[in-house]
Amino acid sequence: QVQLVESGGGLVQPGGSLRLSCAASGIIFSLSTMGWYRQAPGKQRELVASITSSGTPNYADSVKGRFTISRDNAKQMAYLQMNSLKFEDTAVYSCKARYALNDYWGQGTQVTVSS
Repeated sequence: QVQLVESGGGLVQPGGSLRLSCAASGIIFSLSTMGWYRQAPGKQRELVASITSSGTPNYADSVKGRFTISRDNAKQMAYLQMNSLKFEDTAVYSCKARYALNDYWGQGTQVTVSS
């Protein structure tokens, strides 16, 4: 059974930082492309960042230079370091694993940027 569990969300002030974590099980993590998506109220879900099995990252323009995606294959973990957070980064952040042509999702973690 595939399971993705996100953690690390919370309330942060503008300019602050958070680190999201995604713990994966039930897949061969090292062969999976991992991604972080977010969905704000009333908006469509969007890709924030992804990282291939070989470690190549990709970022949405809105987060380039502020967010960093990484992975630890030995721990089967993916991370999203978020710095210089803005009000518009408020959303539910979800982790996705693409493995063997299938997509698997976590339940998400809320990130709220507010003063």
